[in-house]
Amino acid sequence: MNDFNDWNKMIIEEFRANDGKVGGQFAGMSLLLLNSTGAKSGLPRTNPMAYMTDGDCLVVIASKAGAPSNPDWYYNLIANPEAGVEVGAEQFQVRATAAEEPERTQLFERMATKNPGFAEYQQQTTRVIPVVILTRLP
Repeated sequence: MNDFNDWNKMIIEEFRANDGKVGGQFAGMSLLLLNSTGAKSGLPRTNPMAYMTDGDCLVVIASKAGAPSNPDWYYNLIANPEAGVEVGAEQFQVRATAAEEPERTQLFERMATKNPGFAEYQQQTTRVIPVVILTRLP
């Protein structure tokens, strides 16, 4: 396992042990756990990520810290849009949709206002960072 996977594993464990609360650099930040299915492997994948709400939906940003490529979880959701989400102690199913313009830019700007790191990530890359809307399934 690489350092990034170890780091994610520690965040996931802390999240689950504390009903969604995580300390350190994520203290006070709205985090969720996304439980998706690997696009190539078909294996379950869990990723912690910052989110915000938009009405009844959750919104996440596929920033990958400003890397030149999208994160694996984004491709997983494109291939398998139904996923599980953990918010606090609650778990539910969602359908993921990539936001289209102009909604993508509006949502990205809202998230960057809440979490300025996202604006920095956009400055570090030439790609347009995708915004994903997670809609709760009945």
